[in-house]
Amino acid sequence: MKLHEHQAKQIFSQYGINIPNGQVVSDAISAKNTTEGLGGSAVLKAQVHAGGRGKAGGVKIAKTPLEASELAASMLGQHLVTPQTDASGVPVNSLLIEELADIRSEMYLAITIDRDHRCPVMIISKSGGMDIEEVAHNNPNDIHSEPIEPVLGLMPFQTRRMTRQLGLEGSIARDTAHVMRALYDIFVENDCSLIEINPLIITKDNRIIALDAKLDLEDDALFRHQDLISLRDRSQEDRLEAEASDQDIAYVNLDGDVGCLVNGAGLAMATLDVANAAGAAPANFLDVGGGATDEKVAEAVSIILSDPKVKRVLVNVFGGILRCDVAARGTVLAYQRMNSDLPLIVRMLGTNLEEGKDILAKSGLNVTFADTLTEAAQAIRESQ
Repeated sequence: MKLHEHQAKQIFSQYGINIPNGQVVSDAISAKNTTEGLGGSAVLKAQVHAGGRGKAGGVKIAKTPLEASELAASMLGQHLVTPQTDASGVPVNSLLIEELADIRSEMYLAITIDRDHRCPVMIISKSGGMDIEEVAHNNPNDIHSEPIEPVLGLMPFQTRRMTRQLGLEGSIARDTAHVMRALYDIFVENDCSLIEINPLIITKDNRIIALDAKLDLEDDALFRHQDLISLRDRSQEDRLEAEASDQDIAYVNLDGDVGCLVNGAGLAMATLDVANAAGAAPANFLDVGGGATDEKVAEAVSIILSDPKVKRVLVNVFGGILRCDVAARGTVLAYQRMNSDLPLIVRMLGTNLEEGKDILAKSGLNVTFADTLTEAAQAIRESQ
């Protein structure tokens, strides 16, 4: 689950990390009044779940309260399109109005999971304020990483090493090390999958301030953080992905037109390859899981049929815990509820195979059966 910048900064503040003075607003008048309270000038930052806001017009500077009001009116209610969104962008429902910073230098600081080391890793760079991917491509030596042993935690020698790599000394090094330790505490105690400050700035009066904040929470650990669940902003999420999440269905919306219903992540990936091999493209990744009921299968298929991009549906089920007859009944139920006549291609193997095929054959749906992935690919081609 992603948090907005202002939400992440509130958590930062609770752990002793300095953040700029600011306020979240949702209308132009509040933007004007907040800017007046900040001394007459401010930065307006669109609160969206997407990076690259600055280049996309989602971060603007107002030199007067009136200009802040005008800028807020032009930003609020619009959809912001960035390199991390699709063509429709994400809605701008609120703005974070902050005081302008007196920047001396900028740094990059983040923590994520290193799959190779199987532990958290802290990533730092002197090149703050830039796209970290661009820095990695053009100046890879400017990026340093420090794997953190989970049993020991972030050790003092590691913070000293990283502050030296950043070229910091004295009180600035000590204050930056404090931010590093606080970030690791946030990461562990809140079950985060990613924390990023870009940039972490040094002001001209030698203060360390998190000028930006990104914080992603691990969905599977949210049951331990009921206070954080309320921070979810569904307006920033894909509608179908949000519906699937509510039903505990693993679903990712893609760009193609072949809706895919599969049980098992590995089989789902193979099914996407089948669609591509047929000269088509998958409309989604969907793993309905092994213990799905008729109703859960129906909910999953209904989500697929709700996608206007979908022109045909591929069901690829290996009957084990999820029996073929359950998948068949759920699929028929969804088609009936949605009053859909989209072509249905079905490949089933395993438990209660014949019962499942019989249910589908008698359903009146436009169904084509395939015994192999090759036959499924051929059926997709013929349905175009």
